[in-house]
Amino acid sequence: MKNLKRTIAIVCGGDSSEHDVSLRSAKGLYSFFDKERYNVYIVDIKGQDWHVELHDGTTAKIDRNDFSFMENGKTVFFDYAYITIHGTPGENGILQGYFELIQLPYSTSGVLVEAMTFDKFVLNQYLKSYGVSVAESLLIRRGYEHLVSDDDILSRVGMPCFVKPANDGSSFGVSKVKNIDQLAPALRKAMMESDEVMVESFLDGVEITVGCYKTREKSVIFPITEVVTHNEFFDYDAKYNGQVEEITPARISDDVARRASEITSAIYDILHCNGIIRIDYIITKNSDGSNKINMLEVNTTPGMTPTSFIPQQVRAAGLDIKDVLTEIVENQF
Repeated sequence: MKNLKRTIAIVCGGDSSEHDVSLRSAKGLYSFFDKERYNVYIVDIKGQDWHVELHDGTTAKIDRNDFSFMENGKTVFFDYAYITIHGTPGENGILQGYFELIQLPYSTSGVLVEAMTFDKFVLNQYLKSYGVSVAESLLIRRGYEHLVSDDDILSRVGMPCFVKPANDGSSFGVSKVKNIDQLAPALRKAMMESDEVMVESFLDGVEITVGCYKTREKSVIFPITEVVTHNEFFDYDAKYNGQVEEITPARISDDVARRASEITSAIYDILHCNGIIRIDYIITKNSDGSNKINMLEVNTTPGMTPTSFIPQQVRAAGLDIKDVLTEIVENQF
């Protein structure tokens, strides 16, 4: 019995615009996992097409009744699902609900937390009640655009502002709006990705991102990364096409780094997260010159390519990503 390995599904793909980015995260994770300890497979999900990549280079269909598949004439069952889908259905609670139904342990937070963190507006309002600083924002729903006037946006949010899909895990559909004439085109662009759009005030400051995971034995906050882009904002090209400078550890004071780490740990506990999360912040200045740490987004399925933020931060912490993944998996058993 001691030689039995757990069988791990790295679940990727999904139905969002970031399907191919998810595949790259899956390949990164596959390279990181301890193959001496686990049997690891990549499972690609898109719509009704669920298939697993077999070790001989072929694929097999996933039986959605129990998430099993056939290999060499035998039925293979998974012991654990590591979800690395960016967007629906892996980042909004849908896939988590499925795994709950079939009682398969998985790497992310639960259904409610995933649904909340996927909806940026809902998450901001929820965390604001715990004293977390967030940007001012308004929600506009498709078909109800008339309920929010230009004057509402100007008075509540101001210009410039960001218009972004409220229910999406991607960088698609995001616009920086500098005047009211740009608002309608930006709303149309965002609504191509989501039926709900968030209009959010622009925060001028230093952008940082902080990774974290916790197990029964430990709480780990990774070294903080500073995100510097010469684009208008941290858009798709900045995120995935190298148009960004990522500095780990961030060029911030020890006090700000400590506070950002404490906020990250507190949010992890408030939401009762599981596995690795990454939280993005903007550091702005208060009127008295002191630093204010504003939460932008909680990412529960952060990118996991070798050059993504989390693997960078793991290396900066002097840790081995293989060991980190093993701790996260074994924490479920």
